[in-house]
Amino acid sequence: MRGLYMTTVTKKEFIDRIAKNTQAKRVTVKRIIQTFLEEMMTELSRGNRLEFRDFGVFETRERASRVAQNPRTLERVNVPAKKTVKFKMGRMMKKQLFPAGAK
Repeated sequence: MRGLYMTTVTKKEFIDRIAKNTQAKRVTVKRIIQTFLEEMMTELSRGNRLEFRDFGVFETRERASRVAQNPRTLERVNVPAKKTVKFKMGRMMKKQLFPAGAK
């Protein structure tokens, strides 16, 4: 962890880092990452489950409609059903994020 605060890594920074580490052209890495993300969205929109061994699993879930309350006005509000994406960590990610003994 980087101190007491979280930083944001942008797609551009991610692409630059991968290009540097692999010595591949930045344009090539950008195209591969963008294609990967588009394919993930396509598969999830079809209702398919994406499983990356040891990394994790992405799947869509249907959230049921519910009645919520506006905290300002205390008015009851109907919240319609919607789709969400669920991510479950894989073994290697768990091991890296939560090493044994760390709390």
